[in-house]
This record gives sequence, C-alpha cells and structure tokens, in this order.
Amino acid sequence: MKKSLIWQIVGAFILAIIAGLIFGNQISVVEPLGDLFLRLIKFIIVPLILSTIIVGVTSTGDIKKLGRLGGKTISYYLVTSFIAISLGLLAGFVFSPGTGTDLKMTGEEVDVAESEGVVQTILNIIPTNPIESLVNADMLQIIFFAIFVGIGITMVGEKAEPVKRFFDGFAEIMYKITGMIMTVVPIGIFGLLAPIVGEYGAAVLLPLIKLIIAMLIACLIHIIIVYSVAVKMLGNMNLGQFLKGIFPAAAVAFSTSSSAGTLPVTMKSAEDNLNVSKETSSFVLPLGATINMDGTAIYQGLAVVFIAQYFGTDLTFAQLATVALIGTLASIGTAGVPGAGMIMLTMVLAAVGLPLEGLALVAGIDRILDMMRTSVNIIGDASASVVVDVSEQKKQKKVS
Repeated sequence: MKKSLIWQIVGAFILAIIAGLIFGNQISVVEPLGDLFLRLIKFIIVPLILSTIIVGVTSTGDIKKLGRLGGKTISYYLVTSFIAISLGLLAGFVFSPGTGTDLKMTGEEVDVAESEGVVQTILNIIPTNPIESLVNADMLQIIFFAIFVGIGITMVGEKAEPVKRFFDGFAEIMYKITGMIMTVVPIGIFGLLAPIVGEYGAAVLLPLIKLIIAMLIACLIHIIIVYSVAVKMLGNMNLGQFLKGIFPAAAVAFSTSSSAGTLPVTMKSAEDNLNVSKETSSFVLPLGATINMDGTAIYQGLAVVFIAQYFGTDLTFAQLATVALIGTLASIGTAGVPGAGMIMLTMVLAAVGLPLEGLALVAGIDRILDMMRTSVNIIGDASASVVVDVSEQKKQKKVS
C-alpha cells in the first residue's frame, strides 16, 4: 500500500503537469477535487493535534522530559533556519537573479498582512479562551492548551485516568480517519496542481526563471546536505530512506503550500514510514508546522538579494547579518499557511531599508516559490522528528 501510494502520487504529479500545459485555464474544472481534499485535511487537523499532543504528554509521564523534548526541538529548528537563510543569501549572490532581469514594475501594490512580531506572537501563544482557539484553529494556542491538559492529567494521576483513556481512544480514531484520507491524496494533488500549472504556464515563469532555478537549487542543497547530515549522524537514517518515507507529505505540501494543512499527512508519514514514535511526532511536528520554516528562510535570503540587485543596491555585511537574524527569528512570528513568506519578507525588507515595492517583483510567481519552500518546511519538520526521537531513545536506554 505504501509503495502503491507513492507511485500514485508520482502519477498524479505527471498527469497534473501534462493536463495543465495542454488545457491551460480550462483545467480549472478539476479544482473541486482539490477543494474536497483540502476540506478533508482541514476537518481532521484540530482534533488530531489536540488528542495526539495530550496523549504524547501523558505518555511521557515526566514534565522534565517534556521540557527536554521542547528544548531539543526548538534548538534544532533555529539552527536549521539560520543555515537555510544563509544558504538563500549565498544562492542570491551566486546566481544573481536580479541582475539584468527583463522585468518592469507594474506600479501595483501588494497587500500583505502585517506580522504581530516575535514578542506579541509569544504572548499570543497563551489562549484567553481555549474553546475559541479550537474553533478558530489557532495552532500555537491549541498546542499550549493541549500540553497543559496533558501535564494536568499527569499530575492528577489515578483520578484523571478516565480522561486519559478517553483521549487515548480519541487519538486512535483520528489516526484511523487520517489513514482513510491518505487514500485520496493522489486525487487531491491532481485537483490542486493541475489548475496551478494551467494558470501559470511557461510564459509567466520565463522572466523570473533565474530566480526560480536559484530557489530550486538552494532548496535541493539544503535537503541533500543539511538534512542528510542531520538524519544520518543524529538520526541513524540514510537520506534515501528518509526522503522515501516523507515523500507523501512533501507532495501534499507542494500542492497545498500549507505546512499546517499538511500536518495530518506529515504525522502519518513520520510514524508509519520513518518509525518515529507517536510521543515524539505529536509534539515535534505540530510545533514545526507553526514555527519551523527552513524553506521560507531560504526564500527570504534569496528574495532580499534579488530585490537589492534589481534596484542596484549593494548590501553591507551588517545588512546581511540583519537579514539572517531577523529571518530566523521571524519564523515564529508567522503561521504555516499559504503566503506566510510574504509577511516575513515585508519584515526583512523593512529591517534593511529596501523598498517594499520590491514585493511586486516576486508576487507574480510567489505561489510557485511557495510550493517549493513549503515542501522544504515539511521535510525539515520530519527531519527534526527523526533526530529528536533517536535522541530520546538513547536517553531512555542510558536511564534504563
């Protein structure tokens, strides 16, 4: 079934590209297939995160272990994000995508929602109304609520056993439903990807082909080198096994451009294909879908250099350092939803004094770049789950 699903996804990708190129905008008739898949994914996200995190916390049985798990996860995400944005900056200077670009400013303004910033985002993690957070699908607030419910169950002990058993059973139901949704992944990918190919075609991409190629190569280098070293040295897993295991989730991420929307598939792939424990995946992956954005960090570095080159501005070392620092920290200030990279880019451009009008240069192909960076984000989340899980297993062996 696992092998069959991978080939079905590959087939859906090929068919979507061919159909999009042949039929153009007419292929939009298959959009309802993509919308159906997205609705199936979205309806499972909140109950899945709530139940699995509570089960994950209660299964640790140790608050100190939970703190250790969180420390390892966030440290890994920050380090890989810093490497990613540095790689994006390097790719910008190597490929020089903004030099000699035959592209005219349209004069149109790009509307981008403002980020609330790092400090306010940290405060917003604490929900004032947990029920409202569940209704609005505020991921960080749901994670916070679920962690404290799990801690409370652990501290109460025997009297809270019925609640623990309820969430155990509820989580198993969510896993089963996720498995059912996985069977329609190829159909969903076709319905999401074909209209995008039909809408953009080759003509829209040609003026910015250097930027697209630079982004693609930077993403591949980050996956092949950074994640390969991490999962091999720290996770005892070779890159081929890792990429094959996470491929279904990466494919869904590419099609949806949403880390949060891909979360159920990421968790399923990590647990079934990469043998990550539910205890680890239920904590590391929801957190990663919200705050880990390696692909987006690559995009920040590359886009800043591209815009600076277009306007003929030479970036100083201090400005480059600012881009690296702001881009790394800003990753916790945006959500894992389509277009979040544009919010981060606004912050970075403002920090180094580049004109915000530069957003219009990349806005036309942002969806294409978003698909690439979201796939990297998801693969990064999975690599963290493998590394942290192996680290925890080693810790348990030492204790026992």
